[in-house]
Amino acid sequence: MKKVLIPTKLDSIARELLEANGYQVVQDSDTPILDLVKSHPDCEALIVRSEKVTPEIIDLLPKLQTVIRAGAGFNTIDIKYARKKNVDVMNTPGANSNAVAEEVIALALAVYRHVIPGDITTRAGGWEKKKFMGSELTGKTIGIVGLGNIGQLVAKRTSGFDVKILAYDPLVSPERAKAVGATMCTLEDVFKEADIITLHIPENDTTRGLINASLLNLVKPNALIINCARAGIINEDDFRALKPVKKFKFCTDVYPEDAPGEKSVKDIADIMLPHLGANTNEANYNAAKRAAEQMIAYFENGVDMYVVNKGVPKELNENYQQLANRIGIVASQFLGEKATVKKISGSFYGELGKFPKWFIAPLCAALSKDFEINQAPEDAKQFLDASGVEFETRPADDRKQYGNAMTIDFEAAGKTVSIRGTVAENTMIISRINDYNRVYFVPRGNAFIVEHDDAPGMLNKITGACAEVGINIEDIHASRSDDGKRMIAILMTDKLVGKETVAKVVKMVNAKNAFAFTL
Repeated sequence: MKKVLIPTKLDSIARELLEANGYQVVQDSDTPILDLVKSHPDCEALIVRSEKVTPEIIDLLPKLQTVIRAGAGFNTIDIKYARKKNVDVMNTPGANSNAVAEEVIALALAVYRHVIPGDITTRAGGWEKKKFMGSELTGKTIGIVGLGNIGQLVAKRTSGFDVKILAYDPLVSPERAKAVGATMCTLEDVFKEADIITLHIPENDTTRGLINASLLNLVKPNALIINCARAGIINEDDFRALKPVKKFKFCTDVYPEDAPGEKSVKDIADIMLPHLGANTNEANYNAAKRAAEQMIAYFENGVDMYVVNKGVPKELNENYQQLANRIGIVASQFLGEKATVKKISGSFYGELGKFPKWFIAPLCAALSKDFEINQAPEDAKQFLDASGVEFETRPADDRKQYGNAMTIDFEAAGKTVSIRGTVAENTMIISRINDYNRVYFVPRGNAFIVEHDDAPGMLNKITGACAEVGINIEDIHASRSDDGKRMIAILMTDKLVGKETVAKVVKMVNAKNAFAFTL
């Protein structure tokens, strides 16, 4: 009999299903999780919601085989440490999506029809009908930032109000957006044109502070901004400075911590909720039922399609996964941050030809920092399908004698970048970029890549521009294109080259392409 610990307020359907299938279940949401696991060291499985599953907790459960997050996000679980301990971590993606989408609509209607102040004043004996002249949702333009599961449901649910729907998501194809009634556009156009802007993106190094003065200055007067995603994606100081100028409305249910206490946005938020997005009976039931069903399928039939921290086969050097990820990052830089990837094609040579599916997740992680390199191949394929990105494994011609190497092509509208790489002496090496052969650079650290016409003195100009701002060159790789007309310079630097220096170099050498980034 498997023993399952549920240290959270989860719908009873999870316990009922598990017990009906012969599992011993301990559910206790009042005792802190650390104390609970100390009392039940023989536990073999955990089902959690927002509870933190740390290395300490994992070590206290020597029989632990799996942890299931009843929900989508698993950032509170140390999945890498779990993998080291041979513990599979699963999530239940999509179980809460509709609840969050409906909350967005509830907030929009509450603001437009003055529901909260109207209730307060009427309950107090007032009758301020003239004061609360409202607006209708019908005919408005809805801007959705992030067209994943939740964003797509927001589009579907709001379409019944006869609204115009604009969406921004660099990973989703225009065709996929059209299927849910949305038109893809730039992030700037969303903020310029939308009456209601709703945010559905993860918080990471790319998105943190993304909603700042440059975007807020574009919004219409009296626009409504709704954040049911993550608190850190908004620059709070810029919000505070521009709200009186633009007179926009702001609704939120996310904060730096889900905990009691003063909230820093209370002076700028028109409606604040205590992270109620997934807090519905239906979402709780769905997540609980999914978690129990996945656990039963996992133990009884070995079904592991929702495992997010699968290890690679023993025969595969994990450095090749890292290489695929770095190739993806470099390719994304060549395409540009606004490009929408439509197709990824891979040729895997030598022994790598046995493991093509294990490179899909690292490539997804290059597209989205909300995706982990070691997530399951099945999760990665679903992620690409949801984003409208085709993945193709091409036959590899081993007569070329590349050894254990890979060639990855990223395709966007009107543009393709092709990169080959390998691992030598446990060091990742990128050997070709498009028609630049023998570039041989190690994708690690700060990189500055410049494509320019082949002419004398160009490399001196590039390195000179770096020297002027105190940037040291740690390594240089240069290669001429196959037609002999162009050159690529790859500089590894001691610190990231700034945008001003990049722009200066572009003018100095008439660069076809130039960008700096960190690997």
